[in-house]
Amino acid sequence: MSQLAAGPAARAALSGPRGSGRLDRDWVPVLAGVPLFGELSRRHLKHVASLAKTRRYTAGTSIVRAGTAGTAFYVILDGAARVVTPKGRPRRLKAGQFFGEMALLDDSPRSADVVADGEVLTLTIGRSAFAKLLKSEPAIAHALLRTLAARVRDAETSA
Repeated sequence: MSQLAAGPAARAALSGPRGSGRLDRDWVPVLAGVPLFGELSRRHLKHVASLAKTRRYTAGTSIVRAGTAGTAFYVILDGAARVVTPKGRPRRLKAGQFFGEMALLDDSPRSADVVADGEVLTLTIGRSAFAKLLKSEPAIAHALLRTLAARVRDAETSA
């Protein structure tokens, strides 16, 4: 769970009409701020963005539940959500923050509940559609592997 860089392009993509459910806006700047997608070219980011859908959650609705298989990645476009882990203090996610990016790569159980605090609008990418994209665009899979390898190296040197 992390925060996207709030550059001018990301702010522009996050502004505008809310909850249309249609992809009127360019989601590339939003996805470019996600570390997992850091190695992707603009062309490849456009392919990933084409998979995105918006989804609105009402106050108190569970967006994801701990222990269930992760099937999607989320970026909060509007509103805020509460992350509740079995052993930790609740944390708050706000617009521009994201969670569940590893769910695009495997179906491991979620480690926390994420609950809408008020009305929340998310950008969502499902794992099955993403897996099909990786099969048709192996260069995207290669870029993700480079990013993950760098993360593992960083974690090993930090430990």
